[in-house]
Amino acid sequence: MTNKTPISICWLRRDLRLEDNTALNNAFKHTNPVLCLFIFDKQILDKLADKDDARINFIFQTIERLKYELKAAGSDLLVKYDTPESAFIQILKEYNVASVYANEDYEPYARDRDEKINQLLVTNEITFELSTDHCIFKPGTVVKPDGKPYTIFTPFKNKWLSTFSERQHQTENRPPTSNFFQISEDLKLPKLDEMGFTVSSRKFPIVDYMGILQAYSRDRDYPGIEGTSRLGIHLRFGTVSIRKILKDARKYSEVFQSELIWREFYFNIVWHFPHVAKNSFKPAYDHVNWLNNERDFSRWCQGNTGFPMVDAGMRQLNETGFMHNRLRMITASFLCKDLLIDWRWGEAYFARKLLDFELASNNGGWQWAAGSGCDAAPYFRIFNPTEQLKKFDPDLSFTRKWVPEFQELNYTPMVDHKFARDRCLVAYKKALTMS
Repeated sequence: MTNKTPISICWLRRDLRLEDNTALNNAFKHTNPVLCLFIFDKQILDKLADKDDARINFIFQTIERLKYELKAAGSDLLVKYDTPESAFIQILKEYNVASVYANEDYEPYARDRDEKINQLLVTNEITFELSTDHCIFKPGTVVKPDGKPYTIFTPFKNKWLSTFSERQHQTENRPPTSNFFQISEDLKLPKLDEMGFTVSSRKFPIVDYMGILQAYSRDRDYPGIEGTSRLGIHLRFGTVSIRKILKDARKYSEVFQSELIWREFYFNIVWHFPHVAKNSFKPAYDHVNWLNNERDFSRWCQGNTGFPMVDAGMRQLNETGFMHNRLRMITASFLCKDLLIDWRWGEAYFARKLLDFELASNNGGWQWAAGSGCDAAPYFRIFNPTEQLKKFDPDLSFTRKWVPEFQELNYTPMVDHKFARDRCLVAYKKALTMS
């Protein structure tokens, strides 16, 4: 039976929090009580190969927490396991929906999804309002004077900084609980096994980054030190506010602030150039004659390449769902440049394994390593994994933890780096002459 009370719906997606949530705050500016909604999207979940996917567990645990918080406010979280269109068709039968609020998502699938939902709602004379929340500036806002997008980071960063205003991007508190749609009964929460997933034993990083930020510029490149924020998964799913994180970064670490701007730069690249999701930003690099040896790829995935820094990074990823940023660059460079394996293979593997996987940043990082992206540096930047080990794990503390056998006689490199480097340069040069 349809609930006759006119309500607004706040559709939570990549903003799983009540604090400083732009869409939620905008919904409360109007008179209708607000019901929060989350949809476990079948179109995404049914394609996941790993049924113990820790990210789904992270979302599920966060949803449980949000339900608890909303029940304390006399409301609840409406949760559906369905395609977004089917979910909304059912919701419109169950509730008298006057308006829907959500925060923008900039990936190609999300943009298509939101357009379809907008058409459905407009047909039913329901407003659909999207807000900027997942980043400081909506993609397409920070552009050149002629309106064209920046494709080099430093000019983008400079324009971003000159555009930013503390006053315009301050955090907002949680809205008053009286504005939520009051519900006396519990709304059903689909169980993980009902959605085809199992409970993961993976530990999720705790957001405790304040001390780390103060030493971030000094420690961030050394994987043996707890010198990175571990905020990736929380930024990915919006369990923390980007405005709060940026406020702390501006206070304690200019370098960390720069990393946040890199994140927005890659959002802009995917927004303006959606072809990068499947192809090289620079089309000439699609002509590289990759070797794509499946046995070599398997050794890379397993962390059995014979290069300690590469193997340590891959084993850390496989066991924890996290990989230190320096190691992401090293392992990616090794796959593309030393093994001549298509960057899309590595990108897909990271997308499957990383807890903090985000299409824009993952794609941008891989194309940076492959030389096919928007980075201004030439293609012949090739990391030497042995020199990287000496520089960034000089006491071998990180290596010993993840690759204890690295000093044994049978632990040998799968390829000669100098040979591989020369082979790579030839392959890339040939590709560029074909363009």
